[in-house]
Amino acid sequence: MITPAFELTQDLDFLTVKIRVPYARASEFDIYFEGEDFKFYAKPYFLRLTLPGRIVEDGREKASYNTDEGTFTIQLPKEVPGQYFEGLDMLTSLLAPKKSRSAKPLVEEMAASAELSEENEEEFDWEMEQIPYEESPPPLQHPYGFGNLRSGVFQRLQDELSDVIDIKDPDQTPAEERRRRRLAAEAAKFEPDHYLADFFEDEAIKHLLKYKPWWIDAHKKMTALQGESHQEHDSPAFVVFSEEEREQMRKFTNKSFLLDKRSRRHVYLGLIDILLAYCYEIRVNEGDKNVESSWNIRKLSAALCWLESFSSIHDVLVSFGRRVLCYPLYRHFELVTRAFSDTVMILQLGKAAVLKCLLDIHKIFMESDPAYILNDLFITDYCIWIQKVKSKKLAALCESLQKTTLSKSHVGLELEELEAAAVLVQEEEKALKAAGTVSKQQLLCSESETSDSEESSSTSSSETEGSDSDEQESSTSEDGEINSFQGTLQEERTAPLIDCNGLRQGTAALAMEVGAGKSKVSLQSTTPPGKLIEELEMQIQSAMRLSEQPEGLATAGCISQEQEENPLPEPDRFSEDAAEKGDFLEVSPKPNPLLFLCSTNEDED
Repeated sequence: MITPAFELTQDLDFLTVKIRVPYARASEFDIYFEGEDFKFYAKPYFLRLTLPGRIVEDGREKASYNTDEGTFTIQLPKEVPGQYFEGLDMLTSLLAPKKSRSAKPLVEEMAASAELSEENEEEFDWEMEQIPYEESPPPLQHPYGFGNLRSGVFQRLQDELSDVIDIKDPDQTPAEERRRRRLAAEAAKFEPDHYLADFFEDEAIKHLLKYKPWWIDAHKKMTALQGESHQEHDSPAFVVFSEEEREQMRKFTNKSFLLDKRSRRHVYLGLIDILLAYCYEIRVNEGDKNVESSWNIRKLSAALCWLESFSSIHDVLVSFGRRVLCYPLYRHFELVTRAFSDTVMILQLGKAAVLKCLLDIHKIFMESDPAYILNDLFITDYCIWIQKVKSKKLAALCESLQKTTLSKSHVGLELEELEAAAVLVQEEEKALKAAGTVSKQQLLCSESETSDSEESSSTSSSETEGSDSDEQESSTSEDGEINSFQGTLQEERTAPLIDCNGLRQGTAALAMEVGAGKSKVSLQSTTPPGKLIEELEMQIQSAMRLSEQPEGLATAGCISQEQEENPLPEPDRFSEDAAEKGDFLEVSPKPNPLLFLCSTNEDED
């Protein structure tokens, strides 16, 4: 038999059941209802519901069939007009028979006794005093999963599931050791540079904070209409399930959960942890799912990733805050606080809103191959369990969550110290930059002043150069004549008078007046007398060596050379005055220079 798609609505007097049965024979159907039971049959469809309130057959019931849509619409009168039927959206619980039980559990629970125990259960104290846990001898395998009801799963599938969770060998790792390893892994993963980058460059963060998921509008509507109705309800008008979500609920198998007080506490705290991770994922992706959605949810939830069993709401918030600042792309504390406020809104909307979020998580994990096991361990059981939770229990959980606070100092990653140090560095950089700007401006001012002074000095120097050039031209013209005259006299003075045998004839000191006797140029012998005598001796010795040659050749060569150069004047004798001074005025070559040189040498001796 096929369970058809169905939908329940209500008003003050009637409960309306809409059943979609395409390709069914409208002439062959059966309807039965009495009290809380409702049954419908139209081959091949069969539907049995356990209603949250009583209905009655009094002639006001109606049924109609739409052939185009293939739907039956059945109106059933309420036994108590005006009574509100709670949980009409909880389709899984409605499908369960009135006396159902889970499939062969270790301890069987009858539905009637379960309802009785739920009604008589005392209010859960969320702020109760913590008692130190005394660990009993550990069992062979440590439990985990929803309500810590599973064990041995990862031992059998360790290779396939190693990418789903971060804890290695969870079956042999106790809860305290899991927590210790988780805290160490988070401390090692935290990157101050990444956190400070998101803290100062927060344009993308501000954009994400402006996003409004669906529960914000629903919460506003609920708040606006909160004082208009005094009936207890879980906001069915503000949370609407899609047909796909209804189909998900129809596929779940109804079952009951035997949870003690401690296990129920773990379930409630784990629910907060999962919702926080889901709210972060929805906000950072702005409602669009992607390939990273599954990773984000399970990585940010320590209950899913480390199989953590929390002991308080504050522990849940601290764990979520640390993981947001260590793992995802956007690591900003404002995202932690915004996910916190989003979770509060969802809990305030009631279990219908919580179920809608859990169904979305279930779908995300089903589409991710390694994460499907988390549905079997946690999400499927949460989807079934939340439909049976009393609304007042959820309201108490929400109230306790609102009273809990989380600050940066609670996270334990020294966020405030990092921010203060970064702000100091930023202020120093600004001060250095400002000082550099001032010095640059001063440098530009000094350069402009220097350029102005250079321009003025260049102007004055150009004028000075102009006057100097005029004076230099006049002095150059005068000095040119003197220098040219000096050069002529210097050549005459320094030119050695050499006879044909290489003897230096001598130089004389000259003095003359230039330009009407005003300028004088004195030409004196640059060679001291002692050196002149030595030079003469050397030349005499070289001449004596030449005399050893054939006389005719030497004499003829000397005479011919002298005759070609200058005709020789008549020989003069030494001046007595010059002889006393030791200077030679002039030495005239002789027709026979060898005899003259020899006689000169004898006189000197």
